Amino acid sequence: MEREFMEFDVVVVGAGPAGLSAAIKLAQLAQQQQTEISICVVEKGSEVGAHILSGAVFELTALNELIPDWQDKNAPMQAEVTQDDILLLKNEEKGNKIPNFLAPKTMHNKGNYIISLGNFCRWLAEQAESMGVEVFPGFAAAEILYNDDGGVKGILTGDMGIAEDGSHKDSYMPGMELHGKYTIFAEGCRGHLGKQLIQKYELDKGKDPQHYGIGIKELWKIPADKHQQGKVVHTAGWPLAESGTAGGGFLYHMEDNQVAVGLITDLSYSNPHVSPFDEFQRYKHHPQISQYLEGGERIAYGARAITKGGLQSQPKMTFPGGLLIGDDAGTLNFAKIKGTHTAMKSGMLAAEAIVEALAQKRSGDDLTDFAVKYKQSWAWKELHKQRNFGPAQHKWGNIIGSAYAFIDINIFNGMLPWTLRDNSPDHAQLKLASESKKIDYPKPDNKLSFDKLSSVFISNTNHEENQPVHLKLADSDIPVNVNLKQYDEPAQRYCPAGVYEIIRDDNGENPRFQINSQNCVHCKTCDIKDPAQNINWVTPEGAGGPNYPNM
Repeated sequence: MEREFMEFDVVVVGAGPAGLSAAIKLAQLAQQQQTEISICVVEKGSEVGAHILSGAVFELTALNELIPDWQDKNAPMQAEVTQDDILLLKNEEKGNKIPNFLAPKTMHNKGNYIISLGNFCRWLAEQAESMGVEVFPGFAAAEILYNDDGGVKGILTGDMGIAEDGSHKDSYMPGMELHGKYTIFAEGCRGHLGKQLIQKYELDKGKDPQHYGIGIKELWKIPADKHQQGKVVHTAGWPLAESGTAGGGFLYHMEDNQVAVGLITDLSYSNPHVSPFDEFQRYKHHPQISQYLEGGERIAYGARAITKGGLQSQPKMTFPGGLLIGDDAGTLNFAKIKGTHTAMKSGMLAAEAIVEALAQKRSGDDLTDFAVKYKQSWAWKELHKQRNFGPAQHKWGNIIGSAYAFIDINIFNGMLPWTLRDNSPDHAQLKLASESKKIDYPKPDNKLSFDKLSSVFISNTNHEENQPVHLKLADSDIPVNVNLKQYDEPAQRYCPAGVYEIIRDDNGENPRFQINSQNCVHCKTCDIKDPAQNINWVTPEGAGGPNYPNM
């Protein structure tokens, strides 16, 4: 099929902090060198920020480098951190504060800000557009285009108006080819094109498997007398500890009497009966958390997987014609529970490598000098110092793992002469349902805890009706014939949006697997945790999915 195409010097896939930082840095360098560089950013969300979700406590390091006068330009930074509390929750009622001097220094947040990452990305997009960058929201990068020599040529945006049966609706509009001398992939965690690139170019050769967590977050408006702007609370222990699952919770006091509350469940959990969504609903009932939420109103909900394997799992980030950056490559610092600053820096370094290549009239080659720049940067050095935090958590659990981190990071500054490894992928960790303790989750009270469908409703999730299902099964028989029999089909529980169901007849027999793709919040957990690796998440029609406000 003959398609229209547009040519750019650089195509950026994803308007998150990494992709937008790359675009801004490209434009800055072009201005400095008094040259022209054409740049476009494609974003599958209906607007920039629509699909962005993070805690988020933000470290200024990269922003100070990229836009030093961010305060004069009204960056959305209002709630500077004023207090840091780390709590160990022993059970559903009790919890103790851990003295700050005993916590890994990576958990100290003085000088950081509590922000809406979605709003920050909206602001970054404004800065990029003011410098001539073209930003195209509502267009999903559906396919990778390759040159005859095997290098990346650009991307194809998804067709619009395709019916579920593959026919063209009246609204049909074919996708467009976007060609670039270099293409930057900044899709976020488990990017579906990034996954293809890693496989095609064997970018993960010699690396540990990537590791992930699922972060579920709500935004609450709380009574003014309970609000303490700038207060940061992190927790470990209950409720996840009951099932031997790693992870932890957070509660951040933002501006305007709002708090962000959430729970990160490590996707290496072994009990297939675990439901990260229901664990989070329980979490909000703990007195240390509920004391702030009671009398408040839940105003937003969302979920997103995070890439947390660290340097040991980080793939090679360059290949002929492009780069992987940010969470697409796994630049998050799990020891800090922060990745925005390192994602931004990876984008800035990508821009520097590309501008140097364009000045030499190069295009489509492997930007191998990026690896040198990256390894010399503070981002790589930071990740190297804290490389053992994640594997220690997996190996010994939150408590002993954190004690190890205190010694490694606080005392030896990450310079211990070994690197811990974690060679088992998250999806391979599940035990059989028959060997695992069933979990009886309480029903929601609709005051602090809620069900999945009402939660998805306030995520403003919507997909155009009558379009191909974007959750692809390699084998449609596996969910019932394998996963249901062996693991009680964990997709029913690991999905935080009620996408997957086992439906039975009136007699409770003849189970079938149902996919409610309309509910999907694009968290990618199914693509990660399915024990048979049978689910492949691909982009739905552009502008579909959640529309997060202030998340």
